[in-house]
Amino acid sequence: MLLTNPAAAALNELSQASIVRFSVLALSSIFFLVDPFAAIPSFLAITSGADSARRRRMARKGALTCFIVLTCFAVAGQLIFRMFGITLPAFEVAGGLILLLIGLDMLEARRSPTQETYGDTEEAAAKEDAGIVPLGIPMLAGPGAISSVMVLVGQVPTIWGWQMGAILGSITITAIVTYFVLAAAGRVRLFMGDTGIRILVRIMGLLLVALAMQYFVNGLTDLGLFPRH
Repeated sequence: MLLTNPAAAALNELSQASIVRFSVLALSSIFFLVDPFAAIPSFLAITSGADSARRRRMARKGALTCFIVLTCFAVAGQLIFRMFGITLPAFEVAGGLILLLIGLDMLEARRSPTQETYGDTEEAAAKEDAGIVPLGIPMLAGPGAISSVMVLVGQVPTIWGWQMGAILGSITITAIVTYFVLAAAGRVRLFMGDTGIRILVRIMGLLLVALAMQYFVNGLTDLGLFPRH
């Protein structure tokens, strides 16, 4: 019994480290791609002239739409893989390319065209309620965030595993933080300033580029193009 205790303790520590590592990866990749701070200028333009109650209502709809969309893709991710015959390595390569393009745009402190195209903000400002489209999707839950969720889901052995709990928890935390950031967008912008927001977006972009390259390398390795170490 004494001989098995160190092995059991080491296995437990390894399991805990894996949980923490995967949870941090899931939260950081999803949050960086939703990126509510980069959406602040567009959100303020969309809600220009609106009172605080309407801004909070639109922020709530946007965050809730983001949560529902990403959760649906998380739950149905493996089914989508099987339905279209998509392998995880192929999706890792494709997702890595999408994330790389978004990250490069973030390094220049601007929104990617996959998240916000020219004229979206002006068109949304003219709508009575733009909380679902285009704020919730694609400004928040865009192709990058959806791709990241799908890649994470592809690594989950079973839908009832702790990895799925980490993914859904990350989506929930991201949606909650997004609501509070957008609901207080005016104060956040006043506190951080435009320069501070651009610096934060660039830092997120740098980390996102590194994450995109890791996805890309993982995909090529799983395809056998790179040797495993």
